[in-house]
Amino acid sequence: MAPATYNRFIRFLQEDLALSASSIAIALRHIEQDPGPMPMILWQYGLVTLEQLDQIYDWLEKAA
Repeated sequence: MAPATYNRFIRFLQEDLALSASSIAIALRHIEQDPGPMPMILWQYGLVTLEQLDQIYDWLEKAA
């Protein structure tokens, strides 16, 4: 993901889905140790609901 898109994605998570900075930090730490798609990691650790996961993938599709 390009840096500009990544920054917009983080803002989307914080502003539209109201994820806390600590929730995002948890996901980023897990990605460092076990690389994988961030949306799935957020969901696997219970940081987003299935509905929010759908919103994330919709956003990513539009951003591509």
